[in-house]
Amino acid sequence: MDVCKNVFEAILRYGHDEDFVPQDKDGFDATDAPAGSPEKIEVLRRRVELGAPLWHTADRVDYSGLTGAIRPRE
Repeated sequence: MDVCKNVFEAILRYGHDEDFVPQDKDGFDATDAPAGSPEKIEVLRRRVELGAPLWHTADRVDYSGLTGAIRPRE
């Protein structure tokens, strides 16, 4: 992808989200990555590049079963 000078140049070159029509393609698999994680963001980025829909019906919808770091209050 070429570097654009500003958002207007990017729209002229690549279009905008109103033009996006997802297509079902191979490689459109569900992900277990939680929302907001770097892994989920990467999956969404790849889906856009493939022209696939952003959301899969079997994607993770909650945070159940996940553990996170807990920092004690100071």
